[in-house]
This record gives sequence, C-alpha cells and structure tokens, in this order.
Amino acid sequence: MKDRITLSLGDQRRVLVLNQLEAGVVSPEQAALLLGVGPRQLQRLRVRHRQEGAEALVHGNRGRRPVNAVDLGVARRVVELATGAYVGFNQQHLTEMLAEREGMFRSRLTVHRLLHQAGAAAPRTRRSARAHHRRDRMAQEGILLQVDGSRHDWLEGRGPYMTLVGGIDDATGQVPGATFREQEDAQGYFLMLRQVVVGKGVPLAMYSDRHGIFVRTRKQEPSLEEQLAGRRDPTQMGRLLDELEGELILARSPQAKGRIERLWGTFQDRLCSELRLQGVATLEAANVLLAKHVVRHNRRFALPAQDPSPAWEIGTVGWGQRRCPGRLTPKLTILRRTTRGSVLPGAHHPTNRRRLVHRQPCDLSSKGRSSSGRTWRTAASASSG
Repeated sequence: MKDRITLSLGDQRRVLVLNQLEAGVVSPEQAALLLGVGPRQLQRLRVRHRQEGAEALVHGNRGRRPVNAVDLGVARRVVELATGAYVGFNQQHLTEMLAEREGMFRSRLTVHRLLHQAGAAAPRTRRSARAHHRRDRMAQEGILLQVDGSRHDWLEGRGPYMTLVGGIDDATGQVPGATFREQEDAQGYFLMLRQVVVGKGVPLAMYSDRHGIFVRTRKQEPSLEEQLAGRRDPTQMGRLLDELEGELILARSPQAKGRIERLWGTFQDRLCSELRLQGVATLEAANVLLAKHVVRHNRRFALPAQDPSPAWEIGTVGWGQRRCPGRLTPKLTILRRTTRGSVLPGAHHPTNRRRLVHRQPCDLSSKGRSSSGRTWRTAASASSG
C-alpha cells in the first residue's frame, strides 16, 4: 500500500458511506442509493475496500497518460509555431494553416487547449453577437453583387497603404473578383468587374455605396450640356454597366451592404496574416497572393444558393471595334436568358425599381434599338407582332 493517497471529494464520500455500511449505520440498499451504483457494483466495492482500504477506491487510470493524448513534441511544436511564424493568426486560421502547410491535423479545440495550457492568449477576442434581423440572401447566384473598397494598412508598414477593391455574391458569399489598388478608383472596379465577367458572368444588379465612382455627387457642378439636357451624365462606371446592361443599386448606409463589410473584417484578419507570413511588401506581390487566398476563402466560406441554377448573364467575350469605358474590358455580346424575378434591396425606391423583361433579339429594321447599338424587343411586342 502506498504511504500517501490523494482522494477526491467523490472518493472521500464513497469511503464514508462504505465505513458506515461496515458499521451497520446504513443498509446495503441505502448505501447503493447514496453511491449511485447497483447491488453487484456495491458488493465489488465492499470487497475491495475490505482488502485494500481507501486505495481501492482510487481509479486505476489516475496519473496515467491517456493513449489519445497529443505527443509532447507535437504540442511544443504547435506552441512554437503559434508564437513564432504564425503569430497573429486566429486559432481557427492557425488550425487550417497547420494542416495545409505543416501537415499537423489537429482540431481547433485541441489547438485552443494546447495554447491555453501554454499561456498563449488568442490574438483577438470574439465579441458577443448582437441580436438583429438580417436580410435574407438572394435565391440565385448572380442576382446581386455587392462591391466596395477597403482602405487599410494591409502590409502592416512593410509597404504602401493600399485599397482592396472586391465584390461578394449575395446568394453564396463567394468572392468572384478582387484586386489591390493604391487608391479606390474606377480602374480598380473595372479590373475587378472584368474578373467577375470572365470567371462567372454579368450580375443582374450591383450594390454599391454612393461613391463618386458610381454616381455624380452634388459637389460636382453640372455642365452646360447636362443643364440643357435636364439630367446628369453617367460616370464611367455607369457607362460600363449600361454597356453590360446591368443594374446599379445605391446603398443608403454601410449597414445596408453589411455582407461585404463583414468580408473586409475577415480579410483584414486572415489576409493580413498571410501577407505577413509570406513577407509581402509590394502591391504586385500582394495581388499574386490575393488570387490564391480568394480561392481558399471561397472553398472555406462559400455557401450553396437556395436555387442551384445561377442567374449570371452568360456572355461571349470578343475584341470588337468598341470597348467598355476606360478601354479595360472588351465589348461583351450578352446572351440574355429568362431569369426568375427577385426583390432587390431598395427596389421599393423609385430610383432603384427594376423592370425585368424577357428580351429577344430582332431584326435591325424593327423598332426597339437600344442606345448601345443592340436591338431588342420585349416579349409583349413580339407576341403582338
């Protein structure tokens, strides 16, 4: 028998009940009820207690290392990487990078426990969620594309301040296009939109803020031609959307386009950490890593749409005589197809109403030529003719 035995509170309670049972203070039925065991288990405990004393009540695995415990060398390696090469990574991101780059497949809870035991605090704490109603996602991929620019110290002092221009599909949360720019400019949105059109197609509508890139502001005085015409000329982005026959919806608050605002929070955490890990210090190198990061982001965070059929307007890309504004994107011949009507954000507002019509190509001699040179007629006019 050992010289010294450490008993937990539960073990001490069991010893007390068994001693009272041996003294006849309680009956076997009462002892089994107090210990929460059956008659046969009580008999086994009673025999062992008579033979070995209090030591018999100590669990046999106490003090032994579990067979599924993480190897001490692996645990030290995880802590070393978390406080060294991967410093600043949140624990979920760290878990993914350990599996992808280091071949160390551990759950997030295991990584959290190892870091907590080593005293390595999490780089950021998760604030409690506030209860509020979120707008439902669009039913189909390609109905609504939220776009914005995020001005941030992406290189953390290793390089210039940059703006990340990108878009997120409202239905799935995929990022079909993104690019780093020195400033938030129209050319950055052209390049981002070209990635979207080439990779996916033309969205039915684009949701943006009221930046001067998208709409003429009141600070800009109208020209004489605009005063005579009684309307403002569209911006270059507006001309591009007219060429692609896409709708532009202007948000009235940052919260209205909260999906892309939350995307920037995710990118400023994960993308900044990966840029730091690779030692990126230039805009060109950042764009190279961004393309790889977007693929992993879509694989990790994208969700399936309610309706599996996409609503992107599929187009054939070819270099024509005319190009879109800025001469950055080739002219696109849009092959329209029937799409299911959906309620878009702000559709109730008069300036944002969208009239979905089934358009059909018709002869050049018929009525209905559009301002962009294409010729269409609505389904109603086609049936009446």
